[in-house]
Amino acid sequence: MTEKILTLHKSRVGRMLQPVVLLILWIFIYVNLQRAADFIVFNLLGLTAGTHLTEAVSFFIFEVPKVMLLLVLIIFAVGIVRTYFTPEKTRKVLEGKSLFTGNVMASVLGIFTPFCSCSAIPLFLGFIEAGVPLGVTFSFLIAAPMINEVAVVLLLGMFGWKVTLIYIFTGLCIAIASGWIIGKLKLEKYVADWAWEVKSGQTGEAIKRKMTFAERIDSGYTAVKDIVGKIWIYIIIGIAVGAGAHGYVPEDFMAGFLGKQNWYGVPLAIIMGVPMYSNAAGIIPIVSVLIEKGVSLGTALAFMMSVIALSLPEIIILKKVLKWQLILAFVAIVATGIMTVGFIFNLVI
Repeated sequence: MTEKILTLHKSRVGRMLQPVVLLILWIFIYVNLQRAADFIVFNLLGLTAGTHLTEAVSFFIFEVPKVMLLLVLIIFAVGIVRTYFTPEKTRKVLEGKSLFTGNVMASVLGIFTPFCSCSAIPLFLGFIEAGVPLGVTFSFLIAAPMINEVAVVLLLGMFGWKVTLIYIFTGLCIAIASGWIIGKLKLEKYVADWAWEVKSGQTGEAIKRKMTFAERIDSGYTAVKDIVGKIWIYIIIGIAVGAGAHGYVPEDFMAGFLGKQNWYGVPLAIIMGVPMYSNAAGIIPIVSVLIEKGVSLGTALAFMMSVIALSLPEIIILKKVLKWQLILAFVAIVATGIMTVGFIFNLVI
């Protein structure tokens, strides 16, 4: 019996030490990325410095592993945090909250709660059935896909902490304000009748047993496997497009019609972004190059937010539970908020 306990203890200690060892390896790889990328480009591939091809290839070879490393680290950490914030707990926290307080809480919780377009209907129905106000529900649905760990990691890696904080703050403002306006407009009558009759029963009952920290670490590994496994292709495609633009698009080409000097730059960016389908992994590398090529920060953020927050597949999915009047109001309100953010940042930055 004693031997069995010792074996179990050693196993737990090993599981606890493993992330520390992996973190040290992560740091070593990250600090040597530029050196490794230069070695591949100039020594292995034999490319000549200063050419369009070299600029594009260098961008791609450096950015892909950098983004992947940042993504793995942050998703692992958020995967552990998410064990404390399940969708069921989120619903219970938001039940009975007043409109503005609920909007703020829902928007903040949306950052930490697992969400994707395919889960839009179950989450929406769950919130409605739990008595969460419609406007509060929309604050959550706006914040969750727009301000998630993937967006934060990519922004941090490509723009630095200042732009990342700006994006998080403005994204939260849009989610809070949009949800509050939808709540004030009393648009409940435009939710499909059957949605109010759904009863979730006892599904999603919280597990009473408290997770051990080793189990939470395992949840972090699972989150990395699941999320990176789903989005790695978008990252590679996005960075490949960005690399091509980085190497071959003239400096003043994009600034010509999406620059700060053109009043129509922000509306045009939103009109271009709304019909597109992508997630943060695919669009942020492209936005990075747009800014590099002269597109103003406000216009670039507006384009990015419209692509992520007003995802066409999500709108199509929500059509199953919402009438067109509410969907149009949702798109118009969020687009207006994004446009306002774009104009403000183009004026002050």
